[in-house]
Amino acid sequence: MLRTEPRLPDGTPFPTTYYATCPRLTGAVSTLETSGVMKEMTDRLGHDDELAAAYARAHEHYLTQRAELGDVPEIDGISAGGMPTRVKCLHVLVGHALAAGPGVNPLGDEALEMLDDWWQPTSCAAQHAAEDAAADAGGDAAGAATAADDTTGRADG
Repeated sequence: MLRTEPRLPDGTPFPTTYYATCPRLTGAVSTLETSGVMKEMTDRLGHDDELAAAYARAHEHYLTQRAELGDVPEIDGISAGGMPTRVKCLHVLVGHALAAGPGVNPLGDEALEMLDDWWQPTSCAAQHAAEDAAADAGGDAAGAATAADDTTGRADG
């Protein structure tokens, strides 16, 4: 998971703070997005006051986390992913949920629960570490990745 600054090097405001870097995770989230779950989640926000309040708190948390990285008045009050009133991008919500931990972004947590075990047979972090070790030793990266895997599912490279 990467946490990015709210302004690009050329000065452009950039509201997205959290990025998943594992290709398997981003692929799994993309597949989930095509299933129509974002519309269902948005519909629930309009009928479930408790969910809407929790999602609004996630929005505020996101803004607080981004403000730690810098003040960008042009995007003041704007988070990402559709928060706080709709679901526009599960990648943002999943990234926020992984970075903040369980219980902060309810729809990000839900999306994570809907995903298959995308980190199996090994996490991206373990795979990258194994590839680096194999390159250093001239050995087999795939075998080293399996041995290095922590199988937590939260490891991301």
